[in-house]
Amino acid sequence: TMQRQLGRLARRFSSRPAPTGYFPFDLDKSGLRVIPPTIFAVGLNFKSHANELKKPFPVEPIIFGKGANTITSNGSPIIIPKQEQNVDYECELAVILGPKPCVNVQPKDALKYVLGYCVANDVSGRGFQFERPNGGQWLRSKTFDSFLPLGPSLVPAAAVADPQALTMTTRINGEVMQSGSTGDMIFSVADIISFLSISTTLLPYTLILTGTPAGVGTARTPPRYLRPGDAVEVSIGGIGSLSNPVIAET
Repeated sequence: TMQRQLGRLARRFSSRPAPTGYFPFDLDKSGLRVIPPTIFAVGLNFKSHANELKKPFPVEPIIFGKGANTITSNGSPIIIPKQEQNVDYECELAVILGPKPCVNVQPKDALKYVLGYCVANDVSGRGFQFERPNGGQWLRSKTFDSFLPLGPSLVPAAAVADPQALTMTTRINGEVMQSGSTGDMIFSVADIISFLSISTTLLPYTLILTGTPAGVGTARTPPRYLRPGDAVEVSIGGIGSLSNPVIAET
């Protein structure tokens, strides 16, 4: 079964894999390895997610970021840090820009600058995010090694008729935890690109994570965080699925 296969992968990766920062798949069929120049992410961008956290809908996109060190591939382990045990999952549609840069683009033109899409798991350390001094650490909580599984491959933009009409699902050990649609986004993919491009050049291969639907572990009673031995799968209709075992930092 998939769970047994992921368990074998977890044992295989029992020593800490070194992050590379590269996209874990080919972007242009040339074999060129690329590190994203910037990784943007959007917080509270799904109505259902804002509702489950009892937060008002944002009036403009809430932007944070992740480091390239977080990138890992389909089948590689998500590592639970020694100092962060409240590790959560977030199924997200990832947008990769290119091959042209864009700046000051209007929403009606924004999708012309999308190279393609893939699936992402915006893994998050909720202890650092919500419980640290000074109101918490959003960027720090999202930037541990292995906290951004990406893949399984790049789906060209031309193959996605409507990025706002894609189903989204997360399963842990086969149990459905998230079930939603990109149609629930507060700010569309085009809106996000336009907002990020305000007097800001978005370079080719910029990576944008567009938010997650309801069902995250921190919003459950009791909370359901990832645990060593878990197998987590995030899927987006028409894009693909990512499956990652969960291991403890050693």
